[in-house]
Order: sequence, then C-alpha cells, then structure tokens
Amino acid sequence: MSVLTTALTSPLATGLLAAAEDGTWFERKVIQRKLVSATMETLGMTFVSGALTIVFGLLLGLALVSTGKRGQHRNRAVYEVLSQIVNFGRSMPFIILLVAIMSFTRFLLGTSIGWQAACVPLTVGAIPFYARLVETAIYDVDRGKVEAALMMGASGRQITWGVLVREALPALISSATVTIVTLLGYSAMAGTVGGGGLGDLAIQYGHNRNWTDVIIITVVVIAVIVAIIQVLGDALARLADHR
Repeated sequence: MSVLTTALTSPLATGLLAAAEDGTWFERKVIQRKLVSATMETLGMTFVSGALTIVFGLLLGLALVSTGKRGQHRNRAVYEVLSQIVNFGRSMPFIILLVAIMSFTRFLLGTSIGWQAACVPLTVGAIPFYARLVETAIYDVDRGKVEAALMMGASGRQITWGVLVREALPALISSATVTIVTLLGYSAMAGTVGGGGLGDLAIQYGHNRNWTDVIIITVVVIAVIVAIIQVLGDALARLADHR
C-alpha cells in the first residue's frame, strides 16, 4: 500500500493528474489565464523595439550613405568603422547577444527580466540589420534626382530627407516590415531567459510539460500576428509609392 501511495503522490503522477484535469486546447487553464497577457507582452516587445530600431537604424543607415562613396560627406575611415560595427552586429546570434548584454540591460532598466528588459537586446540586435537595409534602399534611388536637386540649390538636409528618404520610402517601409517580423521571431527567443511573451508560454508550458496543444496555439497566434504585420506593411508601402 505504501508503494502505491508513493507512486500516486510522486511529482510525475501529480503532473499527469493535473494535466488530465486541466483540459486541452482552449479549455486548458493556462491558455485561458496567460494567452492574452503573453500576446500583449509579445506585441509590446515587438513594437517598442521596432520603433526604436526604425529611428536609430534609419539614422545609422543614413550615416553609412552619407560617408560612403556616393555620399555628400565622403569619409572612408568613418564609413569603414560604421560598416564594421554593422557587420559585427548582424553576425551576432541573437540568443548570444541576449545573454551577453544582460549586465547592460540591468544597468539601464534595473532588471534583465520581463518584456521591457527584452526590448534592449532586441533593439541592439536589430539596429544594424535595419541600417544595412536602409543603406541598400537609399542606394537604389535614381542618382539623377539627387543631381537635379543639387542643381536647384538644395541643401544637404533637403537632399537627404526631401529626395533620398522620400524616394526610398516604399522600400524603407518594406524593410521596416521585414525587420518587425524578424523582431517578432526574436521575441520568442527572449522567452528562454525570462523575457515573457508567447515564447515563454510555449517553452514553460508547451515544451517543459510536453503540452503540444500549447505550442500549436502559440505558433498559430504568432503566425496570425506576422500575417497582419505583413499585410499592413505592404499596404503602407503601396500608399507611400508615388511613382
């Protein structure tokens, strides 16, 4: 009898009994309690870091263009330094970056846990990625339009924002869409180190407890969010295309 009692009260048996009583799919209590909040955390991570990435990545990309061989302020040394920083940032696997700058994140926010803290490595990792996309988009602008603006006496700021950025805007929006979708995927990795969100839900409950339905639900939610972001991004790019 004591052996049977011990078996029934073991952690494995307790977990199996709890899983059986908890239901499956959307009847599972953890889905009912945590799915909405985890989704909001993922959206928070994605769009906060996305907004910061677009701002700083755009500025870094414009600095690359300005100091490059076709720029208005050519400076090979500065361009090479910026380019190597971008290359190094793009080559760093996100999961390693996430752990490597935990101290920096803790210094900025006082903690390295939670979706707000996850925004720091997400932003740091995505800025170089978007900056290179900005550089490529700007280089695709017709050089004749820049020369025409110069002949009309346009200033450097007017050429940068009124010609280069304006003409490249559809491509910049498309690049931003790609970057935000990438950040959404990165945010799931942040769940492995306490970043919260759908990734944390899938790992803590889906993977660790072998609840396949939880994993499937989180994957479907992420896929729906990606589809919505892509549709909105494509629509904005079409609206910005004045050609």
